[in-house]
This record gives sequence, structure tokens and C-alpha cells, in this order.
Amino acid sequence: MAKTGSNPKYLDFARHWGFEISACGVRKPHEKGRVENAIGYVKKNLLAGLELPDYRAINHYARHWCRATANVRIHAQTGKKPVDMLEEEREHLLPLPVNTYDIGVLTQVRASSQFRITLESNRYSVPARYAGKRLTLKTYPDRLCIYDGNNLVARHVRSFDKKRDIEDPDHVQELIAQRRAARDQQLFSRFLALSPRAKDYFFELEKKHLNIKHHVQKIVALSEIYGSEAVSRAMDDAFTYSAFSCEYVANILEQRARTMPAPGALHLTRREDLLDIEVKDPDLSIYDKPKEKNP
Repeated sequence: MAKTGSNPKYLDFARHWGFEISACGVRKPHEKGRVENAIGYVKKNLLAGLELPDYRAINHYARHWCRATANVRIHAQTGKKPVDMLEEEREHLLPLPVNTYDIGVLTQVRASSQFRITLESNRYSVPARYAGKRLTLKTYPDRLCIYDGNNLVARHVRSFDKKRDIEDPDHVQELIAQRRAARDQQLFSRFLALSPRAKDYFFELEKKHLNIKHHVQKIVALSEIYGSEAVSRAMDDAFTYSAFSCEYVANILEQRARTMPAPGALHLTRREDLLDIEVKDPDLSIYDKPKEKNP
């Protein structure tokens, strides 16, 4: 067998399909003339002027071309049709392996802070929890797969456009869920800080099978209006009357806010008292004391 150490992937491919590699000599093009002619035939007859809407369509078109053109023509060297020669050789062929050969190309990549990996100027999303992590990218002609160790974390149809951002909606939903969980945790922390009995109040809401987040959110909002101390007093009253809901807390806070302080003593100034006031302003002389007469 010729040297194959420079391309271990191709050697592995040959072993999988059960054929031997016979490498051509360096600077000896005559050793591979028939191979080059076959490639030229495909380029000039199958690919020349070919326009396909999608890369994946080429396999279907190539099979049709082989059945209708390439395999039914008279070969110049053998003088026979390739389809007929295949039937003659079929009984001498080895059975194909059960599994096809994995032609994916492995590369190491790092996901960005926007949970994206880049391939040929295009960006592909991964789950948000993998932002900034090193991952393994396996590239195929029609798709790409992204792994964390041996775990498949993302799969995308490969794009041959330029500078596209390709996003899996599930990856974004995961980020939204993480942010929502963080906001909920902050909300419940604020609620528990309102009163020493807030934790017990939470359990009472839970027993009533209420929408706990709704009630907690409303009670925290009430603390911003009436103050934490007032809300804490209302929550204490809840245990006295066994009334647990944001509506009850809002009702008691409103009732207490309407309670006006008792009026103090009413002081009235008598008119005759005003006559004893000395006014220095000459313009307000109507309240001056009467001037004494000279003896």
C-alpha cells in the first residue's frame, strides 16, 4: 500500500468501506489520467451551468443524471454501458457496511457571550448556559452539530450565505426562563424582608392554592406606597383574622390611611382683643389705640 500517513482521515474512510489506497507518485500526472478525466466529465456534463435553489438538492439531481445519462451511455474505453457492467460485477462485490461513514469534520470552538459559535462568517446559537464555554463543532455538508463533551447541545441546517445570524428559538427561551427565575428570586427576597412573619404568611398563601407570585408581587408593591412597617402590621393582623391575600392587605392599609387624627382645641380670637394690638405700620392705623388728649 502506498503512503497514507499524511491523511489519516482518508485512511480511516478506506478501511470503513473496505478498499485500498494506491497513491500516485509526486509529479506523475499520467498515473491518474483516468481519474482526472472522470472528474472533468462530471464537471462539464453535470455541474456546468447548474443552478440549484439549495445545496441539499444536488444529491437528488445527481442520482437522476446518473440513471438517465451517465450510466446508460456507451463508455469510450470499455465500449459498454456502466449500468450493464455493474450487473456483471455485482456478484463479486462485498456487502456495504451497515452504518455509513461519519464524514463530519471536528473543530474546537468557543461560544460567545451571546451564546453563538461562528462558522464561515455565519453565527449559530447554542443554549444560553453554554455562553463562553469551549465546545466541539462537527460540520457536515448539509448540517452542523455542536457538542459539550459527548452530549449534543445544538443542531442547525448549514448555511452557505454570508454573515447570517441563525438562532434556535428554544435557546432564547432558556435565557428568558433564567432571567425570569432571577427576577422571581429577587421579588421573593424583598417580600421576606417585609416582616419577620412574611415566611409564615407565604406558607398560608400556599395552603390556599392561590397564585402566590401574584399576591407576593402586589404586597411588595403596596410596601412601596404605604411603607414596610404598615405592610408588616397588616400582615400581623392577617394571622388574627385568618385572612390571607393581597386584597386583605390592601384593604386594611387603605382603611388605616383614611383614619384622620383627632382635632385639637379650637381657639377663637375675639374682636375686642384685636383692639389691644399695637400696629406700627401707619397704613394699618385703624387698629391703633386712641391718642390721649393734652391736659
